[in-house]
Amino acid sequence: MIGFVQVHVGARIFALPVQAVKFDRDRSSIPPGGFFSDEAGQYGILVDGDASPSDVQAQIAAASAEAVRYISGRYLN
Repeated sequence: MIGFVQVHVGARIFALPVQAVKFDRDRSSIPPGGFFSDEAGQYGILVDGDASPSDVQAQIAAASAEAVRYISGRYLN
């Protein structure tokens, strides 16, 4: 676990855990990492454990924006 990112949606604040994982680059052409929601309704962000710090920061920023869009759709509509 790297830490947490707080995203604000309306009057609510969500603390999303950020976890670094190793991705098998041979299995997919999809860029690693991103926002996720599991079947229990928990949210989080995965980043590439082998990426440079600047790439990790970019992955966290993109996943945070995705999280805000997803959570806004669930709670503000």
